[in-house]
Amino acid sequence: MPILCHWLGLLCWLLPGWVAAQGTLSGTVTDGTAPVAWANVVLFTPAGQLVAATATTEQGRFELQAAPGAYQLKVSFLGFSDWEQPVVLAAATTLGTIILKTSATALREVTVVGQKALVEYQPDRVIFNVENSAAATGGDAVQALSAAPGVLVRNNSISLLGRGAVRVLVNGRLLELAGEELVAYLKAIPASSIRNVEVMSNPPAEYEADGAGLLNINLRQGAADSWKNTSTLSYEQNTYGSLALRNNLIYNQGRIRFAGSVGGKLGNSQARQTLTTAYPSGLWNLRYTGRQQENNASARLALDYDLTPNLSVGGQYAGTYATPGSQDYTTIDIRNRQQRLDSLVRNTDARRVRTSSHAYNAHLVSVLDTLQRQLSVDADYFTYDSELDNTLIAKVFTPEEEFVRTSLAARNDSYQQVRTGSVKADMTHPLLWAQLSYGGKISLISSQSGLAYYDIRPATPQLDPSRSNTFEYREQTQALYVSGTRPFSARMSLQLGLRLENTQTRGYSATLDQRTTRSYRKLFPSAYLTYQPSDDHRFRLTYGRRVNRPGFGLLNPFRSYINSNSYSEGNPFLQPSFANNLELTYAYKNAWRTNAFLTHTVAGFGPVFTAEPATNTLTISRQNYFREYAYGLGQSYTAPVTAWWQTQTQLYGLSSATQFSNGLAARPRNGIQLYGATTNTFTLGPATTLQADYTYASPVARGLYRMGYTSGLNLALQHQFLHNRLHVTALLNDAFNTAYLKDYSSTVNGIRQVYSENNSSRFFRLTLSYDIGNSLLQGKQREFGNEDERQRTR
Repeated sequence: MPILCHWLGLLCWLLPGWVAAQGTLSGTVTDGTAPVAWANVVLFTPAGQLVAATATTEQGRFELQAAPGAYQLKVSFLGFSDWEQPVVLAAATTLGTIILKTSATALREVTVVGQKALVEYQPDRVIFNVENSAAATGGDAVQALSAAPGVLVRNNSISLLGRGAVRVLVNGRLLELAGEELVAYLKAIPASSIRNVEVMSNPPAEYEADGAGLLNINLRQGAADSWKNTSTLSYEQNTYGSLALRNNLIYNQGRIRFAGSVGGKLGNSQARQTLTTAYPSGLWNLRYTGRQQENNASARLALDYDLTPNLSVGGQYAGTYATPGSQDYTTIDIRNRQQRLDSLVRNTDARRVRTSSHAYNAHLVSVLDTLQRQLSVDADYFTYDSELDNTLIAKVFTPEEEFVRTSLAARNDSYQQVRTGSVKADMTHPLLWAQLSYGGKISLISSQSGLAYYDIRPATPQLDPSRSNTFEYREQTQALYVSGTRPFSARMSLQLGLRLENTQTRGYSATLDQRTTRSYRKLFPSAYLTYQPSDDHRFRLTYGRRVNRPGFGLLNPFRSYINSNSYSEGNPFLQPSFANNLELTYAYKNAWRTNAFLTHTVAGFGPVFTAEPATNTLTISRQNYFREYAYGLGQSYTAPVTAWWQTQTQLYGLSSATQFSNGLAARPRNGIQLYGATTNTFTLGPATTLQADYTYASPVARGLYRMGYTSGLNLALQHQFLHNRLHVTALLNDAFNTAYLKDYSSTVNGIRQVYSENNSSRFFRLTLSYDIGNSLLQGKQREFGNEDERQRTR
């Protein structure tokens, strides 16, 4: 362990090992002419953990006590923009006078409560405030993520712009889900219960090292000594319609904090896909149309109780149930070398699906002493179950629509069971002139999946053992981390972190009698250097190492038939890939932000579409086939343009350099992509807002694939009635129906394939949301961070 010792030694040099006495932070808050009384003054650690809070006196003065070190101080008051900046606390630190500026949302004689910007930039993450997005109102977590800056949701995959697939957390707990399972789970979380989404391209050491980055969904918690109930009814219309009803209750009183939500959705949506394969014998043109159910139900309960002022305990439960089945219709036009129609293949597919999940959590948070050393302990258990009954019938016809034969009639019964448990402990340890955190985690994951394939052409369906299988997977991970932040001056600070993960995996295919075991131990360093030469200028350089582990489904070696001439199969020998990320950011007046990044990936894996000309079959396999440098340069602007217009606009240039590493019969193709996105909120009156979002991504070639352009215009109009208790929102999503995946092409073995997919990209949604409750803003509120994981099922 020489590398670990080296890093720990460096951290010990940066973070002196003696504990300091309490320091005092004081100042005065004014509006430039008079003191501001009863303003909220809150002191956070650089990681966002609450340290101390108070309110200003009638003379505008405040005083806080905490251990000396680096912190973030925030001052807020109704009608004024929030004031926030880093501070270095010594034995006695006086900030002098803090001047609050009037909020730009104050209109004429109407006082509008100051609110957070739609997008906020913090040292190690970008925060998208979902509750301030009219476009997300009435939607679900998938739609909320797709509206976050730099997040792409396509083809059941959630990724960061120019980087790759990410992992998703809810309240700091990792979801062990990916692909269709992750999307189905997130669709059961209403956007009305989400406070914000944290986008982390280089997460700190306390988070898991898996994924190209992390998206943390924070659910609403509410103000102290208050209660609020929100009921939301929304109707969505694409080709088909769907109706959703949700209810969220938040109650915080004294020592008790409670949050509960329940809801469901009924309806359907349409999916369309096309695939053209250029076989030597002629083109195969596939057209797919599916009517997919959107039926789901979800519930969440969270209860926290303060046993003492320094000790809190709590528990949470979250459950989902969904039946995302579908009726699928596929037509394949088979042409000869002269491009004349030879025959037709028609596939009908009835998919009956049931999924359910249950997540349980118990946690404890204790402040150990007056130096604000804090211990957090979490225990989590998660279950995920899915059942699929899929009947597929393929019939061959002549060009004149005359029936020839039934080429395939099969029934697939499959299931998946995932169980995961974990225990995690985190310690926040203030030291002299620094902030130290460390902890560890143990997680156990098991997955079992099975597939029974029946030929239903005989009168009595016959089981085909050669096409049936059960697959078991076990994964154990032990992790330790240490992270520390040291300010060298009021203008410069350095944060270093190191995470050690020890992983053991085991897979077993019963039909193939194939066992695959793997064990590896890896270090994941991270570093953040911040320099602020003046109040208007800030530079930040970050580095992090990440791992991308294959999901359970990708390791299952057996075949899953998509239609009569194509199937998907996993790879039990698939290896994890590793990436090193370097990012430089410059911010000017917290409005202009220039960002440059470089990511180097080794042992990269992904799907490979391989066509076999001898049999005219298509195989989708998973392979470690590339290494890549991906890089980008972007500019964003976030600020009020006028008192009634706020904008968040970004423009990126992206590119990559890819090399294939396993003898793949293809050549890499790389090009430059232009990506732009703008979100604009217009205040049309005291109770009316209009939000207009537009995105554009130019065509691009990257590695094995080329991709066509995408663009989308979303328009949302919201009006508030009954003293702002009733919210009515109308949304037109993707007005021109151009925001879907198109012209996704690759050439392997000299055979070119072009794929497109549109899952109801354009739709209209009408939402009614009604609030009742009070908002007594006295008393303290503690938010619980340092939370744990749930699961990963691919």
